[in-house]
Amino acid sequence: MAAITMGVTALDCPDPHALAAFYAAVLDWKIDPESDDEWVELIGPQGRTLAFQRSEGYRPPQWPGVEHAQQMHLDFDVFEEQMDEAEAQVLALGATLLEGDHDGARAWRVYADPVGHPFCLCANG
Repeated sequence: MAAITMGVTALDCPDPHALAAFYAAVLDWKIDPESDDEWVELIGPQGRTLAFQRSEGYRPPQWPGVEHAQQMHLDFDVFEEQMDEAEAQVLALGATLLEGDHDGARAWRVYADPVGHPFCLCANG
């Protein structure tokens, strides 16, 4: 067994509460009531945690460019028959479609969250 295990994944952003609210709505996770203005955590199933950290002077990545590289992205699994519904949900919450699934030729679609972090909805099952 490894001495090190994965902990929190944290995203830099200009407003941690606003971005946490976006992902809370996407994932149906709860915002930790002990969060503050600098660090906000979402609590998910099985102890999963996604955090948002205030970053003054935040500059969003530009996907797929390299001048302001994405550095990381999040993948979210969606049942294949619910992809259109999931896309409508994230767009209504403030996401932007960056690249579609090429008329079903790929099993994922790429979006940017409200502050520019790329994420994918991936057909699973």
